[in-house]
Amino acid sequence: MGYEIGRFEGEVDEELICPICSCVLEEPLQAPQCEHAFCAACIHEWLTRQPTCPVDRSAITPNQLKSVPRILRNLLSRLTISCDNKSFGCTSVMKLDALPSHLQDCEFNPKKPVQCDKGCGLVVPKDEIKDHNCVRELRNMMSQMQQKLTDLQTESMEQKLQLREQKREIQSLTDSLRAVRIMNPRIRDIQTTMENEDLTRWVGSLQAARVTRWGGMISTPDAVLQAVIKRALMESGSPSHVVTELMENAHERRWPSGLSTLETRQLNRRQYENYVTKRIPGKQAVVVMYCENQHMPEDLIIEPGLVMIFAHGVE
Repeated sequence: MGYEIGRFEGEVDEELICPICSCVLEEPLQAPQCEHAFCAACIHEWLTRQPTCPVDRSAITPNQLKSVPRILRNLLSRLTISCDNKSFGCTSVMKLDALPSHLQDCEFNPKKPVQCDKGCGLVVPKDEIKDHNCVRELRNMMSQMQQKLTDLQTESMEQKLQLREQKREIQSLTDSLRAVRIMNPRIRDIQTTMENEDLTRWVGSLQAARVTRWGGMISTPDAVLQAVIKRALMESGSPSHVVTELMENAHERRWPSGLSTLETRQLNRRQYENYVTKRIPGKQAVVVMYCENQHMPEDLIIEPGLVMIFAHGVE
């Protein structure tokens, strides 16, 4: 829908009138062949009913519409128009191309956002400020927030139930596969190969790490720290069948003899630089996988690998 002709000062050239709404063109588009111009909203609505030009009935589609020539846009921009809020007291007149910026700041705009100065600080339309009740609006806001919180909690509960069911299904499949492996050695070999391939693929996806301060190693991480590292391992894509073993190997009580005590760690410290280490994403921790460290002495490596957690010094 275009601009009402009565809002303009002086005469308006008929070339600037939309044939559909009989108002001055707003965001004009033109047909590709006949070049008749229409308001964008008017012509799009028209074409939903019939794919023809409203003036000469030539066939057109929405994709064929194009912008009007610059000379037509210039003629429109030079027209002088009154403010949309004239009926509310605004006496301003301006060029058509200045209308949008004026409307944003027009003091007579009844829907202009204003901040409540009664204490709540909410932003409300100007024409609603006199009936604005801070307590009522804040209660409504709190009610909406509470409803949103309830919805999120319900969604979270549903997701937890789904996750629990999926874990049960995975466990059931694992038990079934274990039973098949016991009955068929060939299946056992195939699964072992698949697990090794998954492990190799995951290890290859991790970023190489450089430990600059081996003295910052935490040999006895508590349960909370282990839980954080375990989650990071799972999020990195670690195969589920090795996550538990790796985390058990994060404590010195499960480390090989060359690392199991402070004394042996100090004796073997020169060997640490020979480790191939991979960074656990986002954490001051590395994995030392057996498949990448078979060059190390047997008393410094264990299958499927070690998790080493540091206070600092991992790059």
